[in-house]
Amino acid sequence: MAIFKIVHTTKYQYSWPIKESINEIRLFPHHFENQDVVQYQLLISQNPVVEIFEDYYGNRVGSFNTLESHSEMTIESRMLLRVNHSLKIPEIDNLKLADLVSKKEKSIMLLRLSYPETIKKQQEIINILKEIDYADKPIIEIAQLCNQYIYTNFAYTKGITNIETTLDELLEIRKGVCQDFAHILLQLVRTAGIPARYVSGYICPNESGHRGEGATHAWVEIYSPSQGWLGLDPTNNIWTMENHIKLSVGRNFYDCTPVKGTFKGISRQTLSVCVSVGYEDGRHFEEINDVQLQEVSLQVQEQLNHIELLQEQQRQQQQQ
Repeated sequence: MAIFKIVHTTKYQYSWPIKESINEIRLFPHHFENQDVVQYQLLISQNPVVEIFEDYYGNRVGSFNTLESHSEMTIESRMLLRVNHSLKIPEIDNLKLADLVSKKEKSIMLLRLSYPETIKKQQEIINILKEIDYADKPIIEIAQLCNQYIYTNFAYTKGITNIETTLDELLEIRKGVCQDFAHILLQLVRTAGIPARYVSGYICPNESGHRGEGATHAWVEIYSPSQGWLGLDPTNNIWTMENHIKLSVGRNFYDCTPVKGTFKGISRQTLSVCVSVGYEDGRHFEEINDVQLQEVSLQVQEQLNHIELLQEQQRQQQQQ
């Protein structure tokens, strides 16, 4: 058993004041058999009312509006969790793909999580499955071999991908970070016929030196008819352990985005995410990441350039 104190701080800054910011957050840690939420606190700039609801995948989702003009927004999620994974790896399981058929026929959810994305390089995915000779292997072995293939053949490299990077691009460059590897693993196991879901969360640092520690993390859960949902971390080629903290699940990153929203106004925005992890013994880890956001349209870019030019001209006139 392990106890973690996690503080997840999301900070947006705007070059010009904006208003009517509408946001949706998935920052509420899961209650499940091996993860208990002991304490939780949510702090948001200007203290908006947060409406809580449950989405299709069972995630708790918060929705809030900030109508007043503002140049900065901070969302701080504080949690104290107790984690106790009774199994770090699945039991030996000889169930094969044929054993999944009846389960998927009875569950719309499992069917929904069994369809791979439509991509141009799907033949490359099929070739990888042929390379590991998946056809007659047990479900768990197929998933483990796919996990190992990604770990061996894709380089963990920060800063060259973002949330807009496609599966086709990832298969071309064979580099990326945890969310990229999770999407590749999903495509592989779903193509093989195994229901699988994307998981958003954290991997808390320990002495193993796992990649992605101390920050937001992503991995995959596959479905086994005999053992339920089983977590695989392709970034580290392991089954999930007690230092994996689960926030939300879905088909892909977009179903699990920690914070997303929109606003009225013309402004450049920057986003930084800080994750702080504390342990019972007093150890403390913190990581801050500047997140690359989707680029603004050419029209908005021209408007911003014009506003900034006018501002610079006014500044020069005041100095004369």
